Amino acid sequence: MSTPHRSIRSYVLRQGRVTDAQRRARDQWLSRFGIPYAQCALDLDCVFGRAAPKILEIGFGMGETTADIASRHPGNDYLGIEVHTPGVGSLLKRVAELGLKNVRVIQHDAVEVVERMILPASLDGVHVFFPDPWPKKRHHKRRLIQPAFVSLLATRMKPGAYLHVATDWESYALWILEVLTGERRFANTGDAFAPRSEHRPLTKFEARGLNLGHRVWEVLFRRV
Repeated sequence: MSTPHRSIRSYVLRQGRVTDAQRRARDQWLSRFGIPYAQCALDLDCVFGRAAPKILEIGFGMGETTADIASRHPGNDYLGIEVHTPGVGSLLKRVAELGLKNVRVIQHDAVEVVERMILPASLDGVHVFFPDPWPKKRHHKRRLIQPAFVSLLATRMKPGAYLHVATDWESYALWILEVLTGERRFANTGDAFAPRSEHRPLTKFEARGLNLGHRVWEVLFRRV
């Protein structure tokens, strides 16, 4: 099962500053740890050179969380998707410094990657941490978590696989909970929102927000 590609993007490519270190890391390591976008499905066991649980992270930002989780769980393989070059360079730099062998990166639109490159029933988990909330009502159509995309994700996940989403915007949290609850192939592991997961490391950005009194909402659903 697939879904028509959405022409509305869930992101805007900004001209963010790329540091010299990020550019060097991208130039040096993308050919080793990067996967070019292609309209054909990946054999993830072949990509990573082993059979192991496969976790997809959509929008890894600067890669701090991805590298931390991958280093603490060497038995899993992590495929990260990000469109912004500074983040790709930053994660590749961390991967090289930590000597991680269980991380791969695709720099492309996540909806297209999931639709074209991920085989059905191939994922053991999906992370979506702090996606762009697009808070203005007229921009809600740009939010990544939409019924059609969640339905597509369900086809790419194994029975029992988990979907872990976190956001610091309450209105988006309620939206996410409603969308996931409406997908019959997912079941909430709790009554509504989940307690903060120890599996997800606290980033510097998140810690600053918490110190200012901000709140984070998390949901954890299972593929049935």
